Amino acid sequence: MSDLARIVETFESLTPESVARLGELYAENAYFKDPFNQVHGLDGIRRVFAHMFRQVEAPRFRVTDRVADAAGAMLAWEFTFRGRGRETLVRGATHLRFDAQGKIVYHRDYWDAAEELYAKQPLLGPLMRLLRRRLAAR
Repeated sequence: MSDLARIVETFESLTPESVARLGELYAENAYFKDPFNQVHGLDGIRRVFAHMFRQVEAPRFRVTDRVADAAGAMLAWEFTFRGRGRETLVRGATHLRFDAQGKIVYHRDYWDAAEELYAKQPLLGPLMRLLRRRLAAR
């Protein structure tokens, strides 16, 4: 199995228990950033993923596309979870960079929190839709 196939398989089958094994993929000094978190180091990355499992029910990543070379990769993905009795779908992309040993040293998630998360919330949704209509080109 290629390194990228192993990375994808790990993300797609991530469990609370497998978070402890992220050191198999990430370098000790790896950097991680998403719309809510920015951490340096393997322990911080483990905390981010462990927190995800505490915050939502049944989180699951599904990689829908990938582009890679020896230095890095871009992964398009869908993230589903249940929260407050509803299933939510978030679409995004991850930029990965690898060190000479093939471990992840840079992980940056790109996704639109306003569209994919805030607009789906009962209290924030109407406000986000109003803002979107006002800011859209006509």
